[in-house]
Amino acid sequence: MSLEELNYQIYGCRKCRLWQGAKHGVPGEGPLNAKVMLVGQNPGAEEDETGRPFVGRAGKFLTKVLAENGIKREDLFITNIVKHISPQNRKPFDDEIAACVPYLTMQINVIKPKIIVLLGATAKETPRLEGIEYIEVIHPSAAMRFGKMRAKFREQIAELAKRIATINT
Repeated sequence: MSLEELNYQIYGCRKCRLWQGAKHGVPGEGPLNAKVMLVGQNPGAEEDETGRPFVGRAGKFLTKVLAENGIKREDLFITNIVKHISPQNRKPFDDEIAACVPYLTMQINVIKPKIIVLLGATAKETPRLEGIEYIEVIHPSAAMRFGKMRAKFREQIAELAKRIATINT
């Protein structure tokens, strides 16, 4: 299945209740040959408005910290474990995650990243596939709110930049 076909399925998905409160499904974006995939929790309000991942405050902060470490957002494939906004941006329920995980697995199989960066606790539900390195980092929204987490997040992204440099050589 192509990414375009998969995106079409995500836009029309009705496998859980989340679509009912959403304006858009948010499949993700980035190059088909991305070596690095970022996986967050779920789209927020701005993502739901635009249909694009990580474009709100947390996304802008993420993009800034990536750039500070020489990582271009446009080189990454960015998505979420859940493809529709959840009410009051709550943590997705297990059945909602279970409904979306097959889409994420298909995205991983199409893109074939070398590294998957798990942004926050919910992203840890991402299936672990053979031959891919998984790196857990603090979610950018938590890093924005808490100083100690912000410092740790910056360290984690700096480490990610070093890892990316080794796969690009």
